[in-house]
Amino acid sequence: MPEFDDARLDDGAVLARHDAPLRQLALAGARIRVEAAAADAVHVDAGLKPRGVVLAGHESRLIRAVAEPTCPSPLVAWPHEGLPGWAGPLDLVVVQASGGAPGSLPGVVLEAARRGCALIVAAPADSDVADQVLRRDVLIPTTSDDAVAAVVALLTVLARLGLSPEVHAESVADSADMVAERCSPHKDLSANPAKGAAIALADAQPLVWGGSMLAARAARRVAEELRRATGRAALATPAEDIVPLLQAASPRDPFADPGDDGLRPVLVTLDDGDDGRQAAAERELLGQIAADREVRAVVLESADDAGPVGRHVSLLQQGFYAAAYLGVGLDRP
Repeated sequence: MPEFDDARLDDGAVLARHDAPLRQLALAGARIRVEAAAADAVHVDAGLKPRGVVLAGHESRLIRAVAEPTCPSPLVAWPHEGLPGWAGPLDLVVVQASGGAPGSLPGVVLEAARRGCALIVAAPADSDVADQVLRRDVLIPTTSDDAVAAVVALLTVLARLGLSPEVHAESVADSADMVAERCSPHKDLSANPAKGAAIALADAQPLVWGGSMLAARAARRVAEELRRATGRAALATPAEDIVPLLQAASPRDPFADPGDDGLRPVLVTLDDGDDGRQAAAERELLGQIAADREVRAVVLESADDAGPVGRHVSLLQQGFYAAAYLGVGLDRP
């Protein structure tokens, strides 16, 4: 595996080789606006009051995490093929088919129609999933391969039905844009928090933790990106599993040669400002153990006013930029 070189993070030629993923990150806000505009254009029955709501497809658990606290109907994220046995004409099925392989989702749409369920689908207009949507149902024709942008679009529709809290897509897109500005490849190491995070994680095993439900979901996605960027392990797990890993870390030897200690853990905490009492206590405990064991800590914060979804997107984008710059520093495609 190539060695990490922080000089590459400000090297124009190296950054040019990694332009595609960095450009994708910079366009996240634009994708959210495009998909939200498509959602605004669809007609939904404002009188729809489903007995239950079934969420299927990519990032269905993210939709559940946002909608569940205020949804007046029982709501389930369904990861299996088909639909639960109880789903029928009194229920709503929500299918998110953007940002991944369709798998069994065309069959889910067909089964929902056969059972007479109300149906809301986000899918590319030319996809097999979209082809199964009947005229009486709702199709949000997505144009990008961004699952989170499609989720934001679906949440705006669910909010119109009173099934989710209000989501202001423009504010969520602004949150993504602000991260893109702060983490732009044109900003050098001294002013770029994502490049600084990449340096902290260069020779490390990241232990990623988020306190709230949405921050924990972001932690899992960020860990996936870190694994993809480095080819090394990155763990996103509850605090109770991180504590023994931190406690097992030996204090850093200031006289050891670089690399002699192997991959030391680095604690990465995601803070969306929505900690409950238990999460706040866990955050303090993890920070204290990391300090006692001389484990480096990286904190990704989102304190803007874009609501829970905007803060979630902000944390995701910060973590994704850090992962992208790890790939740049390693010059790993």
